[in-house]
Amino acid sequence: MSGSDQDGFTPTGTIASPGDRRRVVFATVVGTTVEWYDFFIYATAVGLVFGQLFFAPLGANSALIAFATVGVSFLFRPLGAFLAGHFGDKLGRKTVLMWTLILMGSATALIGLLPTYDAIGIAAPILLVLLRIIQGISAGGEWGGAVLMAVEHAPRTKRGVFGASPQIGVPLGLLLASGVMALMTAIAPGDQFVAWGWRIPFLLSVVLILVGYYVRRRVEESPVFAELAERKEKAKMPIVQLFRKHLLLVIIAALVFAGNNAVGYMTTGGYIQGYATNPEGSIGLERGPVLWAVTGSAVTWLLTTLLAGWISDRIGRRNTYILGWILQLVGVFTLFPLVNTGQIWLLFAGLAILTVGLGFTYGPQAALYTELFPASIRFSGVSISYAIGAIAGGAFAPTIATAIVDATGSTQAVTWYLAGMTLIGLIATLLLRDRSGIPLGPDSEEEQSVSPIYGMSRA
Repeated sequence: MSGSDQDGFTPTGTIASPGDRRRVVFATVVGTTVEWYDFFIYATAVGLVFGQLFFAPLGANSALIAFATVGVSFLFRPLGAFLAGHFGDKLGRKTVLMWTLILMGSATALIGLLPTYDAIGIAAPILLVLLRIIQGISAGGEWGGAVLMAVEHAPRTKRGVFGASPQIGVPLGLLLASGVMALMTAIAPGDQFVAWGWRIPFLLSVVLILVGYYVRRRVEESPVFAELAERKEKAKMPIVQLFRKHLLLVIIAALVFAGNNAVGYMTTGGYIQGYATNPEGSIGLERGPVLWAVTGSAVTWLLTTLLAGWISDRIGRRNTYILGWILQLVGVFTLFPLVNTGQIWLLFAGLAILTVGLGFTYGPQAALYTELFPASIRFSGVSISYAIGAIAGGAFAPTIATAIVDATGSTQAVTWYLAGMTLIGLIATLLLRDRSGIPLGPDSEEEQSVSPIYGMSRA
């Protein structure tokens, strides 16, 4: 058995210190939080001001067009995943993570400096979309590297909880994005928020990127990749090998994530924020309270994500997911009845209930994906599966929800759409065997290459 497959061992056979493991966990949490703060601050701004500032002159469907720009970035996630997967399997996880952080932060800060449609005309939404595309490329490359750094450093019996560390970057990023936006609605209320207040959260990205860069520089390379490099066993064309041998697995893994992502983007994609604060809608709540409610629900999402990672180390990834899909379905059917009351505390309750299921279908994902793919093509496998799942799930979920409500005048069909995506995730999960605890190192490539899909013996 290779050293990287043993509990707490490095490729050289020495025991990794608790301090080393703490640095890895801290670095993945900080890095992914910064990345997702940058990504979500855009979606939050779309729901609050971008339709008015960048797309209103384009006509009556400005809100629909604005939400579509949230989804456009997802179309470029596979490009980021392809690039990151290729270079991550050849150059290392750490190098890719440094570049994705810089790319995301730079694009976010530039959005904060972008003139509006009134200032430069049609160039404003065009530049905004281009910067959103850069965010999409970065997000496509970030996740795979972060989860592999966490899980490949983890002791075998703690991969779920280690893998949950980059996962909580999503609710932490949402918490930070919503909290900073809510704070700015108090500092710059009303027209001031529209004029300049929304820009400050984007410009703060410069500070966050410096912090994330410093933290990530201090982390050692993944032990599995280090062992591959030492043995000169890195795949020459990892993406080609992935699609030739594991295409069906990539599709099924993508559908697992799609079931979570479509539902999660009701808040991370800015839909609930825009729906609940729309002055022409039936609810018309103030921006500040809605943003604080979303911030509060991010806390429950964070806690359940960590809990799910811990539980998956005890009952397996597959069983944890099945429980999660049931909880998510409950959250889907309670969300809009509570939001539509127009009561802020009930809106928060609806979001909090939803995030319990979201946490249980997101917390184990890092460990699940890592254990699905062979070591030599693992970065490509997890990154591309994640990117495709994001397109199939969350890419246009806010746009679809907006179009459904515009067409029907009701959120009932949105509920059924989200329930359908949840059931797709459940079915995809049932097609996979549980591989919790499978050895991850290069010595075990033959075992890793046995297909985890029921009814298939080899990839």
